[in-house]
Amino acid sequence: MRSATTDGSAANTSRAAPPSKASAGAAHSRNNEVTHQDRTGQRKSRDMSNTNAQKIGFIGLGIMGAPMAGHLLEAGHQLYVNTRGPVPEPFASKAMVCATATDVARQADVIFLMVPDTPDVEKVLFGEGGVAAGLTQGKVVVDCSSIDPIATKEFARRILDLGCGYVDAPVSGGEVGAKAASLTIMCGGDEGTFGRVRPLLEKMGKNITLVGNAGDGQVCKVANQIIVALNIAAVGEALVFASKAGADPAKVRQALMGGFASSRILEVHGERMIKRTFAPGFRIALHQKDLNLALQGARSLGVALPQTASAAQLMNACAALGFGQEDHSALVRALEAMANHPVAQA
Repeated sequence: MRSATTDGSAANTSRAAPPSKASAGAAHSRNNEVTHQDRTGQRKSRDMSNTNAQKIGFIGLGIMGAPMAGHLLEAGHQLYVNTRGPVPEPFASKAMVCATATDVARQADVIFLMVPDTPDVEKVLFGEGGVAAGLTQGKVVVDCSSIDPIATKEFARRILDLGCGYVDAPVSGGEVGAKAASLTIMCGGDEGTFGRVRPLLEKMGKNITLVGNAGDGQVCKVANQIIVALNIAAVGEALVFASKAGADPAKVRQALMGGFASSRILEVHGERMIKRTFAPGFRIALHQKDLNLALQGARSLGVALPQTASAAQLMNACAALGFGQEDHSALVRALEAMANHPVAQA
């Protein structure tokens, strides 16, 4: 495992002896390749000839974060990473693993966050060992988490006060989109900072939009989660109805995919409901959190969101039934429980 700290302690940093001039020249003649030892002691090489390579920090290597960071690694950037739990491959051997978020911020010029919720972002940024303690003027923080827009504005203000840039850049597309680098990325921040990080975002997504100022990316993501939740509920209701009426839900879905009811949700999550494949791409527990953000925001704005409230209750029912860690397409389980009828047998 490669590790990076800033205090130079032997406990946290592995350093190779400096190369001689002769060996440096030989390395240059081998197409600008540098070598390092992996955890097994074998010599590995990585092409460092990419003149656009940057020092990038990435905090949070979970279901979404790992494939997103992987695209940056594949693009030739030097990554400094920190995550809860074991560091997955290829980062354990090909990235610099940092003990704290502070170490990530000290080493990197642009620091990405991909963590579950608002308190997690606050802790990573401003808690003990947090990003803020390692920032110097001119660095940029990019938060890809889906969190409270109001809190985001405050986080941005505090980072800007340190002379650094801040972009909120929540994503949509799930694990499939993260792996395919086809995410939709909704951004909030100033145009200059957005322009600086956009080439990095383009390694992870295809539809990248600067929605407005800090926090506006999160507002857009909340709107996205409202639409997705209501579509999942609609698809679930349609398939439960069709199945209990005696029709083949797979054939019903096939027919609907050719008409005006066709949607990405019907295509992907309708198939999950029929095939009973609820391994999480995006967990019900996280969508619960997002709908709570929508309802809290609506309350503060004086806006009624009756259908969102209904979808939130279905998510709550699923969590109460023990399905909170399943994919959000498992919302159909709440509808099945009320109908006493599954869409299909496992």
